[in-house]
Amino acid sequence: SGRVMAAGGWSWFRALALGVSFLKCLLIPTYHSTDFEVHRNWLAITHNLPLSQWYYEATSEWTLDYPPFFAWFEYALSHIAKYFDPKMLVTENLNYTSPATVFFQRFSVIFTDVLFIYAVRECCRCVNGKRAAKDILEKPTFILAVLLLWNFGLLIVDHIHFQYNGFLFGMMLLSVTRLCQKRYLEGAFLFAVLLHFKHIYVYVAPAYGIYLLRSYCFTASNADGSVKWRSFSFLRITLLGLIVCLVSALSLGPFIVLGQLPQVISRLFPFKRGLCHAYWAPNFWALYSAMDKALTVVGLKYNFLDPTKVPKASMTGGLVQEFQHTVLPSVTPLATLICTFISILPSVFCLWFKPQGPRGFLQCLVLCALSSFMFGWHVHEKAILLAILPFSLLSVQRAKDAGIYLILTTTGHFSLFPLLFTAPELPIKVLLMLLFSVYSFSSLKSLHRRERPLLHWLETVYLIHLVPLEVFCEIVFPLTPWKLQFPFVPLLLTSVYCALGITYVWLKLYVSVLSERSVRQKAE
Repeated sequence: SGRVMAAGGWSWFRALALGVSFLKCLLIPTYHSTDFEVHRNWLAITHNLPLSQWYYEATSEWTLDYPPFFAWFEYALSHIAKYFDPKMLVTENLNYTSPATVFFQRFSVIFTDVLFIYAVRECCRCVNGKRAAKDILEKPTFILAVLLLWNFGLLIVDHIHFQYNGFLFGMMLLSVTRLCQKRYLEGAFLFAVLLHFKHIYVYVAPAYGIYLLRSYCFTASNADGSVKWRSFSFLRITLLGLIVCLVSALSLGPFIVLGQLPQVISRLFPFKRGLCHAYWAPNFWALYSAMDKALTVVGLKYNFLDPTKVPKASMTGGLVQEFQHTVLPSVTPLATLICTFISILPSVFCLWFKPQGPRGFLQCLVLCALSSFMFGWHVHEKAILLAILPFSLLSVQRAKDAGIYLILTTTGHFSLFPLLFTAPELPIKVLLMLLFSVYSFSSLKSLHRRERPLLHWLETVYLIHLVPLEVFCEIVFPLTPWKLQFPFVPLLLTSVYCALGITYVWLKLYVSVLSERSVRQKAE
């Protein structure tokens, strides 16, 4: 079947890729967020200023806070942008959105997604369809292609909200694929380059580091799967080190020469920002902050707290700033770092002591992404895509993973709804979300139909309740008198409800991975 697919069987893939690209073109006139202005400003900064001022320029509040490779990427784009509308490249032209600017920026995202499409195709070649499906629609490769290419979260974040995540996730999926094909150095190189494009991928770096060390630097394992210490290859670890150093030198070298490394680092890791992002990402800290808020309300009602000591705008403010909790102890960046480190450890230990090849690597990758999302400092709600996209690869291979994947995608995608808060985008996001959810449920259900049901009835009940929550937040709440007094309530409800689901997924996946390893040990 592999040969048939290679010969003429990839026409369906082209159709899927063209279809989604056409949809992206239709989304060009939709609402775009402040991120649109962020990237326009970066085009202007890199185009007009010498390298030495890129990370110091502060005309706009949206200063350059991505690693150098991304700055060079903007610099390259700016040389095409000047043919569309030179005014977008004027640093002082804040919030400039001429039709030509909108078209250029939107189209640049669609065009760079070619890398994502290529990566998805490579991923699909890696997934082995154990069951030879007669119908193309039931092939694991076809389902995976749809789950990745038509991913709802990526569509709304990149092509409505506005960001360049497509080609970055393309690089990540390509590096995962290369590791699965045992082309370790290529995979390591791609991931190193990716880190210097966008440093959020540092969340999954532990999985890469341990997997490369375990599967590439150690050339053999003992019969029981444990590491054979004498098989360690100095040549291989030197090659890996060289790749990392060369990529880092290319990226950071010019700034080290200019003596600007501390300035670049301070821009990349702004700990002055608050624990929670403007809209709380649905993670552990959202539950923690909501608990704090509830305790504050109860405390004031029963006079446990002194009303004069309670900060007025605690958590109602939308802007990104430092924030003190009222009742529970305030959380410092160091505390979040320690929590993240502890939550990642078990998955990394699993990868080291009981490696299961590419599958074990993917599980560890997803767990690292989820753990960092759960406990990180100032996490963006968009970071959930870092777990959802690699998890798609696992969902088409095993029923157990498919069930967890469905809860994660539905909850994670729903938690992105507040990013699009304008009325015209409401039907778009609801319909796209329904389309993607219905497809993912029906296709994975038919793919794994010989096994037990994918979801427990309680999990289904939880997911169905997202519907009344959405109706309340978008339709009922704005009509009530509370809208003016408590404008943050819909965000709070969405965030807390989704946080419960994502926490559940994180725990369930951990239990699944750890129990799977212990069962294997007993069997051996």
